[in-house]
Amino acid sequence: METTSRVAQPAAAEGGQQVPSARRTVDGYLLAPFPWYGLDEAFTGPRWLMQVGTAADGAVEHGSIGHGDEPSVRNEAVAAADAKEKFAVVVTVAANPSRRSADGTGLLEATSVSSAAWLAGVGLLSFTWPGQMDHSLRDDWLEQQTETAWALADDLSGSAWSTLSLPVDGVPTPFHYRESEFGWVLAGSTPERVHVGAYGRGMSAYGLGFAVIKDVAAYA
Repeated sequence: METTSRVAQPAAAEGGQQVPSARRTVDGYLLAPFPWYGLDEAFTGPRWLMQVGTAADGAVEHGSIGHGDEPSVRNEAVAAADAKEKFAVVVTVAANPSRRSADGTGLLEATSVSSAAWLAGVGLLSFTWPGQMDHSLRDDWLEQQTETAWALADDLSGSAWSTLSLPVDGVPTPFHYRESEFGWVLAGSTPERVHVGAYGRGMSAYGLGFAVIKDVAAYA
């Protein structure tokens, strides 16, 4: 799945804190030809835009909406010690078949539940690095873990995944679900021709529900 922005990665300042301006634009979200999903009305905490990803022809293919505390990049030891950081990010991916690019020069890859699972898995990794690891080695670690996340996403029937039923627009829907030392990841499909992925830390996935966002501009 080739996109110009493979995953939402807000810019970070010194100490791993996010730069707020990195996720303040709503323009890309408004260009999407598909509905955006977020947590349903049972979640009453903060909601915020992250980033959209586009295909080679510029069409918006996916994007992320954050819920709860805005995560900072941190190692798992710090994350475990700081239980106050609780967040869930919902990734919406357009359900597209393999198709020709707008300029006719090539084929755009099809998207699937695996696409949502991969984007969610890499999204979680983007806010984590192993304890005892030097920052200079993090890029190599992240590349290795990204490949692992893709392999896992490409094998949703494998032993790494379990099945979790969660409401989507009020309808019980099956999701593929896995946990790691960094948090949790899940992915599934909706009747609205989109796939939904999610990742989080500090918030249990078992009590979540998803719903179409009525006014994404309100999150800017």
